[in-house]
Amino acid sequence: MDSDFQIDIGEVQRAIDVGEITALYFPLLRKTLLMDTRTTAVDGPMIKVVPMASSPEERFRELVRMRPRLPKPESINIVPWPKYVASLVRLKVWDHIVRRYLEIGPPSVVKKCEECLQELHTFEQDELRRAITGERYETLWDAQGTHREEGAEVDDDDEEVV
Repeated sequence: MDSDFQIDIGEVQRAIDVGEITALYFPLLRKTLLMDTRTTAVDGPMIKVVPMASSPEERFRELVRMRPRLPKPESINIVPWPKYVASLVRLKVWDHIVRRYLEIGPPSVVKKCEECLQELHTFEQDELRRAITGERYETLWDAQGTHREEGAEVDDDDEEVV
């Protein structure tokens, strides 16, 4: 997962810098790190791990529901992250996120950022465990290492019937 995709880190950092709302989504985890830097006298900035939305419209609706006192957002920067969670730290994107939140929020917001990073790590570890154990995954190969065609039936002698 980590080495097959190239990401322009500068573009990701610009999206974090200029966007009021950035949705950094992890397709394989089906999770999004939702970052909303808008603030009012009552509402501070928000950073939260949420389920991945099925569309930008759904993300807008969910954001309005989560932050009803704030105006409807004009736009959301949506950034895919098809790499491991640890690469956020290794590539300095995580430091960039934390610095952005320190610019606009109280120092306690760093704790919330770190909680989100830990939550993403936990989701990733759970997903890797499921992939290894086969939980919620279907195999393309049987125990003998032979490929099974999708929809193929197996007879009583363990031979495929197509």
